[in-house]
Amino acid sequence: MHKLISSIRKEILLLRRDFGGVIILFVMPLILLIAVTLIQNRDFAKSGHSKIQILLVDNDNGAVSKSVNENLEKSEIFSVVTKIDDQKITEKIAREAVFKGQYQLAIVIPENLSSDLQSKIDQNVEKIIGSLGLTDSLPKTITKKIVGQKNVNLYFDPAVQLSFKDAVMSNIDKMISQIETKSIYTAFEAQLGEEGKGQFEQKSFIAFREINPTVNNKEIKPNSVQHNVPAWTLFAMFFIVIPLSINIVKEKNQGTFIRLRTNPVSYATVLAGKTVTYLIICMIQFYMMVALAVFVFPGLGLPALNVEGNLIMLSIVAFFSAFAAIGYGILVGTIAKTQEQSAPFGSTSVIVLAALGGVWVPVFAMPHFMQVVAQFSPMNWGLNAFYDVFLRHATILDILPEISLLLLFFAITIGLALLYDQKKRSL
Repeated sequence: MHKLISSIRKEILLLRRDFGGVIILFVMPLILLIAVTLIQNRDFAKSGHSKIQILLVDNDNGAVSKSVNENLEKSEIFSVVTKIDDQKITEKIAREAVFKGQYQLAIVIPENLSSDLQSKIDQNVEKIIGSLGLTDSLPKTITKKIVGQKNVNLYFDPAVQLSFKDAVMSNIDKMISQIETKSIYTAFEAQLGEEGKGQFEQKSFIAFREINPTVNNKEIKPNSVQHNVPAWTLFAMFFIVIPLSINIVKEKNQGTFIRLRTNPVSYATVLAGKTVTYLIICMIQFYMMVALAVFVFPGLGLPALNVEGNLIMLSIVAFFSAFAAIGYGILVGTIAKTQEQSAPFGSTSVIVLAALGGVWVPVFAMPHFMQVVAQFSPMNWGLNAFYDVFLRHATILDILPEISLLLLFFAITIGLALLYDQKKRSL
């Protein structure tokens, strides 16, 4: 025990010599968490400070374009622009402005869209009523106009993400479909005359209702904070691979490690001292992130993190995740020969593990092959365990598979580090 305490004391002294690096370990993750959560939080986007300006070119000036304009204006995400420098926007102007990156989206409504839509609907309704043998008692259409398909042109900034395109196109398609449906009902009422007035209820019959989990009869709605806190906590924990591996390399290059081995101290004891020291650092990182999300986020207009009844379980997940991060850092430091090897490889590999683990992109959105690969990322195990506690209110038995994998990862990395060191000393 005395040897272990001395080893821990040595690690603390090493960290004190690089006090600025230690501060970065704590401060940078907090800044990263605040920045990412503010960007992703939907409530912040709806606050009116970050509306996306879109260009609207109305060549129709009819009921359809009016309805589209009204729906866009009601949106808390978009701000409609119809003039640039007091000049009415044309399709050419809109296309050039969007492709230059000045705006992210332009919607061009074609000419006669409303009238042609109404003509097409009237023709279809008349055919249906005619097939029912009711044409003799109903007014007939005087002229039949051949109406082709109309296109609402969408211009996107080439730099926007595919998810943004899909969301916008889906919303506009839904908007146009609602307009068409309403027009069809109105046409039927007109064809049926006085008997048809008020016969068709135009309110949507099918609606979507989100069902969220409840705890103590209180609905729990997931938010960006519950996703970002565990994700970036894991990212911060695994980034200790840089200072940890650098310190190990320094000890080898400066001869400190050789002096340690001349004393009756096993390499396992040295590694145990490093493990305990950096385990404390990781847990401090975790509690600082949680405290930030609980007490500071509400002042920034973000939802407060609810850890009621879950703090112990979250601490357990953080504890085992820290073990996995430390084991990885020790392995990198043991294998690397220079700081130039350990630092770049450590930082790059952590970014790769984060990408594979679902920190940046959800695993379910990845290709099937990458979803399989993600199952081998320790960050994915830790993230799933955090999500189980935060969002699914899991018990210790529910997260046992994930924390067991994290502990196994630690054991394997430490075992490889010990084997590599023993093999190197035997040469």
